[in-house]
This record gives sequence, C-alpha cells and structure tokens, in this order.
Amino acid sequence: MEAALSALTANALRGGVHDLGFARLDTDRAVRTGDAEVVYGAGKTPDQLVAIVHALRTAHDDRPVLVTRVTAAGLDALRAAFPGLTDDERASCVMVGDAPAPVGRVAVVSAGTSDGPVAAEAAFVARASGAEVTRYEDVGVAGIHRLLQIKAELDDHDCLVVVAGMEGALPSVVGGLTGVPLVAVPTSVGYGTAFQGLTALFAMLNSCAPGVAVCNIDNGFGAGLFAARVARRAGGNR
Repeated sequence: MEAALSALTANALRGGVHDLGFARLDTDRAVRTGDAEVVYGAGKTPDQLVAIVHALRTAHDDRPVLVTRVTAAGLDALRAAFPGLTDDERASCVMVGDAPAPVGRVAVVSAGTSDGPVAAEAAFVARASGAEVTRYEDVGVAGIHRLLQIKAELDDHDCLVVVAGMEGALPSVVGGLTGVPLVAVPTSVGYGTAFQGLTALFAMLNSCAPGVAVCNIDNGFGAGLFAARVARRAGGNR
C-alpha cells in the first residue's frame, strides 16, 4: 500500500496540481492564501482519504493536513496509515502533522451543549490553522449571566467565533458587548420552527449589532479558518 501510494504521488506532481485520478489536489493553495487545501472527508472512501492525505503530506511536509467531517471508517483508516495523528471525534476532524506555533488568539463561544460538535470543528480548524484557541461552552442567552461572567476574557482575543442554534440570538448579544471581530455560526439545533438552522441564520444575518459576519449553517470549518486568519494578522502585529 505504501509503495503504491508513493508511486501514485510521484506520478501526480504536475505544476501545483496532484492528479490522483479521482481527485485533483491544489498544492499551491498555501502559497496563494497562506492555508493549504483542506480535505472534506464526507463522501470519500477510506482508501481515497489515505491517498489524498499522503499526497498532501508529500507536497508540503512543513504543515499539517487537515481533514474535516471524517466518518468512523475514514478515521480508522487514517489512524492506521498515520500513527500519531491528532483527532477529535466530536469535531469529526483529523490533523496529520504538527500544528503550527500559535499566532493570535481565537475564542470559540457556543450557546448550548448541543451546539458542541460545530463549535468543536471551529476550534479544531482554528488551532490547526495556526491560532491559539480558547473554548467557552454553554453560555447561551437563556442564562445571560453566564456570558456576562466571561465578557472581560472575550475582550482579550483577536477574533471570536460564536455558535448558536434555536433562535440564534447569542452573536447579537456578544456583538453588543465587545468590539472584537466576530463570525457567527448558526447550527441546525432546535425544534420545528428552527427549520434546521434557517431561523438562526436569518437572525444572525439580521443582527443589529455591528461587526457580525455570518457563516453557513453548521459551517464550523469556515468560521474557524476565518477566525484564524484574522487572529494571525492581528497577533503578528502585537
């Protein structure tokens, strides 16, 4: 298996694109954007995941390969192929290689425990992308005193990721308490009229608090990477 992967990778190197037949990997993305291509694990077979990660590690062994939305079978295959990887089953994420030294600080703030998987994905991605990450869980507006207790700590970060389902009010409240750049993530958590996250999404898009940007429903990956980029720029200028 290892010899076949090495041969496949060697034959695939073509001007910033690794053509594996079933995937064309963008190995120049890190040069263009500062962040290497990330592997979306859902829908890929375990063998495909292993081959993709092997190719990306070969292309740039100085930075980790990040895989999101990993299935149980995919995780088993990656653990067997890459001993010592870092994974978080709640986040459904894997990192092959060491995380870079952190620059800048990100806080991931989640409304309820049920929002945890999306918040965990955001935190994992932000750390793998080079930011220091702090988690604040279960501080939703139904018990707003919990949020007020950490207000000063939130101010000491370069970017916030605020994750909420139900009515999606938490980002607006946080945005009214601090001037730290904030990206909101609606989750598909909630009863019927939550409409699988649409209610929270619309609430965040219609926030009257300035400085709130919004990611797609359950998109912890997008929020984590955005926050890491903000934090890296801000932290590097301290």
